[in-house]
Amino acid sequence: MSDSITTVARALAEARRNNVPADAAPLASQLQTPEAAYAVQARVAQELKWFDAGVPRFWKSGGPKRDGALTHAPLPPAMVWTTTPADARKSHFNMRVVEAEIALRLARDVTPDEAARLTHHDAPGLVDAMTVSIELVDSRWRDPQQASPLLKLADQQSHGALVLGEWIPFAPRAWDRQTCRVKIGDAPAREFVGTHTLADPAWLLPIWLRHVTSLEKRAVPKGTVVTTGSWCGMLPANAGDRVHVAFDGVGEVEVRC
Repeated sequence: MSDSITTVARALAEARRNNVPADAAPLASQLQTPEAAYAVQARVAQELKWFDAGVPRFWKSGGPKRDGALTHAPLPPAMVWTTTPADARKSHFNMRVVEAEIALRLARDVTPDEAARLTHHDAPGLVDAMTVSIELVDSRWRDPQQASPLLKLADQQSHGALVLGEWIPFAPRAWDRQTCRVKIGDAPAREFVGTHTLADPAWLLPIWLRHVTSLEKRAVPKGTVVTTGSWCGMLPANAGDRVHVAFDGVGEVEVRC
């Protein structure tokens, strides 16, 4: 493993252990490719013993548009909360930013050979359930706005925590007409309609599965969950705010920041 990957991974692991953000400026030129950033993700996970039991079971994936590169990150299981309302007040965050999302659950194992052949048309048949989710975005970099995209990707793509709602059977929907409402603290609820950047949350599944199987060199297990990108952009929240997200016809989820 290269010295640059080791250096960045060490900085991020220490930031997580000590709850003190690291300075990104001296590391700005350390990572030159997405592959290097993903290698840092893996090294941090190894250092902190997140996935000793096998293939990570929770992931985030997404991107700003279909013709751009998607990014992916495995999520530390201790920061995935499967009951709602959830309470994040006892967890450490350097910042609190909210994303309203749809999470999908794999209906069956997907092997590397199958992942290599998948098309976007195959995507709906890969999942058995969906739920509303809230991602709390956080950063281990002292000045996240100044950190390079690759340093953010290395930092689990700025993941803080994931809250999952009640699962319902998956069925394709008119996602271009899907309504999402987000209420943070005492501010009025905000409404978003058809605002998923990829137009359909399931569209990313073949790309995400090829990424996971290329890293793990084994099947992605049935029941693995991926959250699929924000419908509301990134909305700031304050410590103690109650955040409520609802998707018409899908469900709702809540967390106390």
